[in-house]
Amino acid sequence: MQQPLPNNSLHPTNPIIHSPPDTCNTLNFVLTLFFLLFFHTVFAQGPAAKFTVSGYVSDAASGERLIGATVVDRRSGQGTVSNTYGFYSITLPADSVALYVAYIGYEAQTIPLMLHANRSINVNMEASAVLKEVEIVADKYERIEERAQMGRIDVPIAQIKQIPALLGEKDVLKALQLLPGVSGGGEGQSGLYVRGGGPDQNLILLDGVPVYNASHLFGFFSVFNADAIRDVSLTKGGFPARFGGRLSSVVEINMKEGNENEFHGEGSVGIVASKLTLEGPITKGKSSFIVSGRRTYIDLLARPLIKSGFKSDGSEGVAGYYFYDLNAKVNHRFSDKDRLFFSFYTGKDKFYLDLKDRYNYAQARNEYDTETGLGWGNLTAALRWNHVLSPRLFANATLTYSRYKFNTDAASSDRSIENGVTISESAYSLGYFSGIDDVAAKVDFDFLPNPQHYIKFGGSAIVHTFYPGRFDTYIKESVEDPGTSASIGQPNVTAGELALYAEDDWKATDRLRLNYGIHISSFLVKGNPYLSVQPRLNMRYLLNKGWALKGAFSTMRQYIHLLTNETIGLPTDLWLPTTAVVKPQDSWQAALGLAKTIGKDYEFSAEAYYKEMKNVIAFREGASLFQFDDWQSRVEQGDGTAYGLELFVQKKKGRFNGWVGYTLSWAWREFDNINLGRRYPYKFDRRHDFEIVGSYKFNDRVSLSATWVYSTGNAVTLGTSKYQAPGPYTSDGYYYSYETTHTAERNNFRYQSYHRLDVGVDFTKQKKRHQRTWSFGAYNAYNRKNPFFLLLDKDYDNQTGKQTSVLKQVSLFPVIPYVAYSFKF
Repeated sequence: MQQPLPNNSLHPTNPIIHSPPDTCNTLNFVLTLFFLLFFHTVFAQGPAAKFTVSGYVSDAASGERLIGATVVDRRSGQGTVSNTYGFYSITLPADSVALYVAYIGYEAQTIPLMLHANRSINVNMEASAVLKEVEIVADKYERIEERAQMGRIDVPIAQIKQIPALLGEKDVLKALQLLPGVSGGGEGQSGLYVRGGGPDQNLILLDGVPVYNASHLFGFFSVFNADAIRDVSLTKGGFPARFGGRLSSVVEINMKEGNENEFHGEGSVGIVASKLTLEGPITKGKSSFIVSGRRTYIDLLARPLIKSGFKSDGSEGVAGYYFYDLNAKVNHRFSDKDRLFFSFYTGKDKFYLDLKDRYNYAQARNEYDTETGLGWGNLTAALRWNHVLSPRLFANATLTYSRYKFNTDAASSDRSIENGVTISESAYSLGYFSGIDDVAAKVDFDFLPNPQHYIKFGGSAIVHTFYPGRFDTYIKESVEDPGTSASIGQPNVTAGELALYAEDDWKATDRLRLNYGIHISSFLVKGNPYLSVQPRLNMRYLLNKGWALKGAFSTMRQYIHLLTNETIGLPTDLWLPTTAVVKPQDSWQAALGLAKTIGKDYEFSAEAYYKEMKNVIAFREGASLFQFDDWQSRVEQGDGTAYGLELFVQKKKGRFNGWVGYTLSWAWREFDNINLGRRYPYKFDRRHDFEIVGSYKFNDRVSLSATWVYSTGNAVTLGTSKYQAPGPYTSDGYYYSYETTHTAERNNFRYQSYHRLDVGVDFTKQKKRHQRTWSFGAYNAYNRKNPFFLLLDKDYDNQTGKQTSVLKQVSLFPVIPYVAYSFKF
């Protein structure tokens, strides 16, 4: 449906100049329908006098804005929710109003007033007691059955921090792996595979900025420090029009803003890393800051042992690995209408090995130096300005920068010295570099003309710079040789991406609610332009007894690709652009489901989905990342299909909270030149996924948490037979044979099923000036030998002398206990 637009699109002889008729017809139909609905929204206002109440909903203690707080007029039943920055706006007829404000975990408030003019009311909410179940009129929350959007799950950061984790490191992305429709890459890894999609199809946003590599330690930990995070949400279907650029999911992670009233801090010391977070006011009640850092320290503790291990006569060395994260954010409120934010994140992984050998003789000395390094990391920054243009119109303008880079280098030198004079010298080095840079500008508007409509619209522009991989070499062979440097690789590529969107959340009737919109994007690389029009629709219809029937349809386009070997989460994966040869990825997804709030606290949803993907990318047979030829010649593009059923029950508050999720799913891939053109199961096709997550707070001092997961094993390709194949002929007419393996189908075998229990217990005590917590737990508590990979080996029978091929399973993690100490002040 969507085709690249050629540069000479007006040339009458060019066979691909004109947009296909179905594209034009679809575009005209979608635009006409959208603008008819939009103008109905704006101009279909009643004759009665109406006024607007607007303002911000905040935490009274810290000043943090509360996202998604419900604001309802008790008398009319009309309501709205606060946006990402805590802003709300509700327009009501002139009359007496009882404004009811509610947010999970906070005491609800009722504000009576006589509405005869526009009013600005900021609401400061008090947190409820830790163990108290706040009594709230149930229908005053925006329950799951009231929302039009499907496929979105909000996970409170407090729940994430309660989940037992590998080595005690609380992990945002691993918590998301425990949701239905989401698979992890493998044992212990933090990758996300959502509804049959690949790791490149997830848009991970930290304060609105894309993060291109979200893992530390080859995927075993994510880059997000939970102590610096305010809220987390996952959208895996029914995408609103404001989202674009990826096919499978959007992960929104927002940093804390910092306490604008008091100085606070928290930190922890664990087996792997230590963390420290500080926040407080810059100008009390107006501006605040937060700084949060995390670093592993095993390399520092082990350095004396490593150095002593390397040390011998004339030799010394050091080796190690570490990672760190640093988050910072400041904000200042100039007035109730203007607020400025600046947020920053940087993180890095670094492996290093330095060896020095010194050999002394009577009048001479030989020096040998070896240095090896491997590093990768992200840097993101965002400058954001909030402005209230009118009581009904809120604007947010943002400038962002995102960088991911990977580099490795190895160098060695050899020098001989006699009587203080260098008589021979040589040096060699090889380095590799790849990465991606983004510079972007974005503006978003929230327009609330009346309680029946919530309109969002805006646009963005991104300049991508891709570094597809470059090898740098240096050779010096003698004292006189000045050295020769060379670079081998592909040139950097710059591309531009533009997007416009508009969406409306429309309460059409008491039973029917729609979220409809359109996302238009374009991409320009090396003179090759692309255009995409993506309609979006979410629908909710209230049935009897509190049930809601929901439906969704969305189309998505993705212009950037990730070349990956689909093994352990190596940072050598390459981000690359759509080109004239490699087309953008497209998808459409439809979903149908039911939702209901059971009692006051339990949310239940069931969603069936079907998704088709075009131009998904994979390596050709035998191709790999480290080749000197054009990367476009190493890839195949084909189709993907995914479908399934997801069940989810979640409880977000109270002594006991957690969720239960189940997924029944299928995921397929099909390429012309892979698997003889036949469809095959995707590596992360898992028929069954089952998750139980729960935590229970006995009292102010003791809490218990546990997770249990089960999933069908990953698909893997294994040979079905072996035979002797003839090799090349020699000059004397003979040939050599070699053993080769025959594989009938790609991904024709599965690992054993995966299941694991994690448990944790926290002991908290309030001291005079601070609160301390000791955390104990175990990952893989019953020591399940889960498969990490399979190894084809041979067993020998000493008695018979026979050799048998056997398939051996390699497991990675046994039961791993952990202990951590944390504090708050």
